[in-house]
Amino acid sequence: MSVKRFGVSLQESTLRRLDRLVKEKQFPNRSQAIRFLIEKNVVEQKWEDNREVAGAIVLVYDHHKRNLSERSVNAQHEHHKLILSVQHVHLDHDNCLETIAVKGKAKELTRLADRLIGMKGIKHGELLMTETG
Repeated sequence: MSVKRFGVSLQESTLRRLDRLVKEKQFPNRSQAIRFLIEKNVVEQKWEDNREVAGAIVLVYDHHKRNLSERSVNAQHEHHKLILSVQHVHLDHDNCLETIAVKGKAKELTRLADRLIGMKGIKHGELLMTETG
């Protein structure tokens, strides 16, 4: 992949925000920050257009909650074509972290994530999506 150079003109306040982003995200330079922002926008557009994306559903829950594991597994089986893998980690005696790698249409992944995150007993959940390549 060849790299093309070009000039960018920004207002001083926008440049300060860009430099703050570079520092906060620990980018090596402004160019990397701009690449990040462009790619983030491309992924968000694919999400909005219901294109195929990949991602992870991350759940933290109390494994003592009645039938939660069973309900979660049942929901995952109903959407088995979207699920690539599942990792289950015991955080402590009561809490588990589950990372579900997914791939499919953005809206289908969002519906699955919303269903899982909305289950009684889920303490925190989030869907992260990116492009498939």
